[in-house]
Amino acid sequence: MSSAHLTQVRKWFFQSPPAEWVMKQLRELLIGALRLGPVPQHVAFVMDGNRRYARNHQIETVEGHNLGFEALARTLEVCYKSGVKVVTIYAFSIENFKRSRYEVDALMDMAKVKLSQLAQHGDLLDRYGASIRILGQRELVKPDVLEAIDRAVALTSGNDRAILNVCFPYTSRDEITTAIRGTVADYSRPFKPALKRPFSETHITRNIRSRQLSIVSEEPLALRSTSDTASSVDADADDSASSSTTPNPSSSTSVTNKNPFEDSSNPPDYEPSKSAVSNYPDPETITSSTLSNHMFTAGTPPLDLLVRTSGVERLSDFMLWQCHQDTSIVFLECLWPEFDLWQFLPVLVEWQWQRKKAHERDAISGKAQKRGVKLQ
Repeated sequence: MSSAHLTQVRKWFFQSPPAEWVMKQLRELLIGALRLGPVPQHVAFVMDGNRRYARNHQIETVEGHNLGFEALARTLEVCYKSGVKVVTIYAFSIENFKRSRYEVDALMDMAKVKLSQLAQHGDLLDRYGASIRILGQRELVKPDVLEAIDRAVALTSGNDRAILNVCFPYTSRDEITTAIRGTVADYSRPFKPALKRPFSETHITRNIRSRQLSIVSEEPLALRSTSDTASSVDADADDSASSSTTPNPSSSTSVTNKNPFEDSSNPPDYEPSKSAVSNYPDPETITSSTLSNHMFTAGTPPLDLLVRTSGVERLSDFMLWQCHQDTSIVFLECLWPEFDLWQFLPVLVEWQWQRKKAHERDAISGKAQKRGVKLQ
């Protein structure tokens, strides 16, 4: 029997009702086993390979993208059943506008239809309580597509158990630029003036302290004025006794005792008010957390796992800020329409094993530090 016939027989067997029931039960069993271990809270996908799949199977490019959407629905179900809280997908890059007009329009129309299908009540997202969030530059999207996006977001806004981030249209450089722009705008706004409370405890304490300081400072001034009066009386007596031999020094005294700052031609140096500077946020307080709070993904868990299909080993300007030292980045050879539980399961098992090893290392290092403290 030729390989083509074997392929047809295998396809017929797996599509038969008994085989489908067995495979469904096996899938549920494997997903339940995954939930027993640590589960990544935030997973991102670069859905690459739709066009190559269409070329390999000699079908239209749009049909390849449609099959890619079916793979997305299967993947979302596996993620949400396993306990993943946030899924981020790279649906459309800003660079994709450089493709042919026909393909761009087809992708926009497909996004409009598929987002509406995802957001339908009783469908996948409502079943797992997931809400849709669109990350990217809305002004680049056509009005009819934007209307469908807003409708899908509104329909799922009541879901609060999981999140689906759809990056459309998006690049990480644009996200970082937007975050920096927002941070600069926030730090360029002065603080709102605080409401004065004249009878607050702090205000009363400050007034009492200022009065005590003024009383203490007035005592040496009184003593000094008494001594100055006595010395002036003695000086007048001496001046009257020696008036016939000593000339009047009033002119020289007025010159030597003159305050240079009283002359308008020599004004004092101007110092800016410190209150005007302190009225704005301190730029030194800007940290990586400040920028993270201005990213499109603000408020979501850190990125635990990033998966890209089609064998291409690059991030393609996706989630560059969110990838950190604990993010596992996996590149798979399969094309995105072929992606299923059987490709995703080894990735999740490997992530769980790595996380378990990391916890063991942390526990060993923690015990070693405690021993060091006891020895000291």
